Amino acid sequence: MKILLLADVKGQGKKGDIINVSDGYANNFLIKRGLGVVATADKINSAEIHRQAVEKQKAAEKQKAREDAARLKGQTVHIVAATGSQGKMYGSVTNKEIAEQLAQMGYPVDKKQVILKEPIRVTGNYTATVKLYAEISVTINVSVE
Repeated sequence: MKILLLADVKGQGKKGDIINVSDGYANNFLIKRGLGVVATADKINSAEIHRQAVEKQKAAEKQKAREDAARLKGQTVHIVAATGSQGKMYGSVTNKEIAEQLAQMGYPVDKKQVILKEPIRVTGNYTATVKLYAEISVTINVSVE
């Protein structure tokens, strides 16, 4: 029996896949638990349309990330921190503060997208990586005063 999977099933396939399974397994496990439906022509077509829409959306997100990376490349983020003598700060500059500063500059990013090798505890110039998409990241300069 041909089944269209509605969810990932370990050992069988991913959501949207069409698999061939025995009638008993299909009726007693997959269909009964809502993990799949009988693969009719109508359901196959609607799944294909949905898959194409998801691919188109992912492609648009990836293109937007590339454009944002091109705009963000080489930008410098200036952060003013309270310091004591010898340039040592009372706290540290974290990825959250860098993300907030980028948002004020017009580049809305989440703090989880900003990657620092270690927290910044001394004034100076540093680099940080902003991961915009799965394989798209850009390096920015961080100037702490």
